[in-house]
Amino acid sequence: MRHVAVRPGICDKVCMITNFPEFLNVGPDELPQGHSVKIRVLTDMASVAADMAATMLQAIESAAAEGHPATLIVPVGPVDQYPLLAAAVNDRQVSLRDVVLINMDEYLTDDDRWLPADHPLSFRGYMDRQFYDLLEPELAPLPENRVFPHPNDPDAIGRLIEQRGGVDVCFGGIGINGHMAFNEPPEPGEIVSDDDFAELPTRVLSLSRETRTINANTVGGSIDVVPRRCITVGMREILGSRAVRFYCNRPWQSAVVRRVLHGPLGAACPASFLRNHPDAVLTIADYVAARPDIRLR
Repeated sequence: MRHVAVRPGICDKVCMITNFPEFLNVGPDELPQGHSVKIRVLTDMASVAADMAATMLQAIESAAAEGHPATLIVPVGPVDQYPLLAAAVNDRQVSLRDVVLINMDEYLTDDDRWLPADHPLSFRGYMDRQFYDLLEPELAPLPENRVFPHPNDPDAIGRLIEQRGGVDVCFGGIGINGHMAFNEPPEPGEIVSDDDFAELPTRVLSLSRETRTINANTVGGSIDVVPRRCITVGMREILGSRAVRFYCNRPWQSAVVRRVLHGPLGAACPASFLRNHPDAVLTIADYVAARPDIRLR
């Protein structure tokens, strides 16, 4: 793991970007400055996945050492860490039986039902295929501890977290519009104060056009296949976690990371609220740390 050594992009070699938001000019060495979020820079997508798997396992083992099974909020996106985590759990024979994994979100049908688990875009199906089914059965979490927010009872997440004594660590990524989980920024004309936004609970909502467009890029390129509705763990649950560990491994996240860390703090960029958290770490690939390469191609 390295902290500032990055492969330079074109914008690290030429003059500052003008007529664009000032945060886009933040250099790699400046990313950690002016806020309390700890920044870690790794070399590539594979190293980010390996580090995320190791940090998830460390959180599970640390909770066990403190005398309680871990309660984690986890994403589908980033995704590559789960087979690595399963292999490590099996190799080290770490029991996850009583560990609770609360997935951040799930796509819904137009009538607000979970996508079927066998749907190619189902997060529940992904977790089964790429994690739970890879674990030795005696080490796997109990079925009731594999939790997704349910559209018929969104408040169940808050109740579960309270019963478990809080969330040990929330893991996640950051969307192109700064969302965490599927906590989308307010749409034009939608009025919500920053304080109220930071307290939004688990809920059903519509995905933004920006999210559906960028997600289409990762599932074959067709926005028509990306659902319009979703359920998400809320800002309240994310920011209420004792620790937050977020990861960015996509080249386009170079710009959004700068907005999160150095742009205006508020609902227009939900992940900017990480700057208010007492124990937040953001781990990024070196090409994400590099200044955005803004040019025609």
